[in-house]
Amino acid sequence: MGDLVIGARSGAGEPEDPGSRTADSVGDPGAGGQQADRSGGRTAAGVAAESGTGDDEAADTPGEARPAKSDTASREHKQRSFWKELPILIGIALVLALVIKTFFVQAFSIPSESMQDTLQKGDRVLVDKLTPRFGAKPERGDVVVFHDPGGWLNKEPEQSGNGVLRGVQNVLSFVGLMPSADEKDLIKRVIAVGGDTVECQGSGPVKVNGVALDEPYVYPGTTPCGDKPFGPVKVPDGGIWVMGDHRNDSLDSRFHMDQPGGGSVPVGNVVGRAFVIAWPASRWNTLPVPDTFSQPGLSAAGAFAPPALGLVGAVPVTLLIRRRRRRAEAAG
Repeated sequence: MGDLVIGARSGAGEPEDPGSRTADSVGDPGAGGQQADRSGGRTAAGVAAESGTGDDEAADTPGEARPAKSDTASREHKQRSFWKELPILIGIALVLALVIKTFFVQAFSIPSESMQDTLQKGDRVLVDKLTPRFGAKPERGDVVVFHDPGGWLNKEPEQSGNGVLRGVQNVLSFVGLMPSADEKDLIKRVIAVGGDTVECQGSGPVKVNGVALDEPYVYPGTTPCGDKPFGPVKVPDGGIWVMGDHRNDSLDSRFHMDQPGGGSVPVGNVVGRAFVIAWPASRWNTLPVPDTFSQPGLSAAGAFAPPALGLVGAVPVTLLIRRRRRRAEAAG
């Protein structure tokens, strides 16, 4: 049997002598194997050796391809290249984040309840810093972040006592991924702009250029004037009048009327307009301008438009009347 199987594998069958196959040789495999060895029969090892197949190949599972050495080397090269390129990728990401923070968008944290219910303490808002760089000025109804004009913040911003955490915060705030712990910034709503006259008498409403505002964003349970009625106050050119939505818990323009600017904030102090609540995810929302600030006649220019137009129209009419009188006098 052994010779028959081996011959089939090698493809070189030996002539079979029917007379040589005795009952003993067929029934005793061991004897047949010894006979094959003695007669120079071809064993499995011999076939493998003759066919050029090594021990490793003979041990392989049929149908299983062994990876080439070049493929393994290529994978190792790719891994090494990735770790070499990783610092470059991180550096590019940090540079892009710094550019975005400096010129486009920056994250800020809400430190108090002065803007409730529009903003809650701990909310993260994204602030548009790009449009002010192109000359855009804050408009009525905008929620803006601005630097302290001086004396608005009575206490220094709180910093973490953990040096490691403080260092991480400083790095992340430097690239704009986290609010800074040492920036003295405030966030309020713009109520009036330069040239406007603003006031709030008794329990309200707030009036801008004589037009009453409907303010659904004011914190429930408080009045538009809060506990600090004021005005009328004319906002100087280049300034904005700001108020918090929680009128009883906001030290805004009303409380700084004795300071330079009469409570207004210089436009140059404005960092940008907050346009979205980015965190926590459950409070994600945009910060649009309320419809009340689109009322006709709210603009200071609009309030004086009818008299101005009347004056412009009266000038040529007056000149025409005078000319006719002179002609009549000359004819008479």
